[in-house]
Amino acid sequence: MFDLELSGKVALVTGGSDGLGRAAATRLAMEGATVVICGRRTAHASQTADAINQKLEEAGSSSLGGVVIGLGADVTKLDDCENLVADVMQSYGRLDILVNNAGASAAMGLELADDDLWLADFNLKVMAAVRLSRLIIPSMKVRGGGAIINASIGGGKAPNAGSLPTSVMRSVGLNLTKSLAQEFAASGIRVNAICIGFLKSMQWVRRSDDGDPSAIYDSFAQKIPMGRVGEAEEYADLVAFLSSARASYITGTAINLDGGLCPVL
Repeated sequence: MFDLELSGKVALVTGGSDGLGRAAATRLAMEGATVVICGRRTAHASQTADAINQKLEEAGSSSLGGVVIGLGADVTKLDDCENLVADVMQSYGRLDILVNNAGASAAMGLELADDDLWLADFNLKVMAAVRLSRLIIPSMKVRGGGAIINASIGGGKAPNAGSLPTSVMRSVGLNLTKSLAQEFAASGIRVNAICIGFLKSMQWVRRSDDGDPSAIYDSFAQKIPMGRVGEAEEYADLVAFLSSARASYITGTAINLDGGLCPVL
């Protein structure tokens, strides 16, 4: 049996109310972890948690002890980050896994991206991960280790034209991943990144005219060597693996999850 040894662990997944974050939270809980998801809409985060818990119950996975809790937090705000971590620590006394998943696509040419957009993207994609890592790492050090996973994109390694400011922020995030991995490896804290390509998620549903992104996915598939768009569950599986004891010797990596799309290793 391939035991990930996540039962009894406590995880925080930012942006966990929809799409990839929701899939990751579900997978971690299926392995027995207590998972806190957060989003700006408190009611939506709570409803998502209830839906996932119902799914776990129906699948019989709840017998492993996994559960999902939905909390409201805007990770672009320091106070919200501090309150979120304090609430989790007060309730569970530990945080073993941090998945910095929150983010939104912002891709355009230099002349169209104004200062406000650059600063907002920096705050969401870089400073949110910095804040939460800074708040959580001290308790991980005390407990002898932990795992941090930063969501990124292949464009952080090899940007395309018109991909600003996201490609720059994701590049910074990859530097942050390597920097934290180097600094805290001796404390048993592993830090890795997942560079996603085209995966099925809510952003494509929202961008489709009728709520059906099939045409969008078909268009993307033509660009991907494997000829298909990835599933959210494939992201979730990689998150669970990198969070687990099975990845105990992996840190400072940035794994491409893109069907072969990114030209850089």
